[in-house]
Amino acid sequence: MRYIAGRRRVGGALLLCVPLLDVVLLAATVISVRNGAEPSIWHGLSAAYIGVTVVYGHSTLRWADQKFAQRYGNAPKPTTPTLYGRQAIAAAWLSWLRFPLAYGISVGLTVGLIALVGGVQEGAPLLVWLNPLTKILVYSAIWPLTTTFRPGRAPNPQPHGEAA
Repeated sequence: MRYIAGRRRVGGALLLCVPLLDVVLLAATVISVRNGAEPSIWHGLSAAYIGVTVVYGHSTLRWADQKFAQRYGNAPKPTTPTLYGRQAIAAAWLSWLRFPLAYGISVGLTVGLIALVGGVQEGAPLLVWLNPLTKILVYSAIWPLTTTFRPGRAPNPQPHGEAA
């Protein structure tokens, strides 16, 4: 809508509605469980999904909008700085710290759903998603740890007249 149809305001309004999808999904999940639906892996998936989209949704939409603007709206390609040294370490850890937040929201929603259905015995299928989320939490720490020990070096400036 924003770039192909040239309807920037309508496209912007649609982008603002995206968080409403999380609210609708959460409401549908709660209503489903409260109305007696047997807790399933899909209810657990909704809790995991909401936790991740709350934390990463805005930046993902911004990235996709920039790419779409570049492709269809003739916007310039965004520049990203080359990070090295302490800047690279800080950026890697700041990026990683977003996932524990997403993990915490997902776990909180899962625990809330388990309480809603009456306890761990009844809500056991909801716990299935904690395994992959925990693995992602642990495995994703490899990048900032690696960057901490090997942060890269500043590029060497080339003397005038020499080709790289």
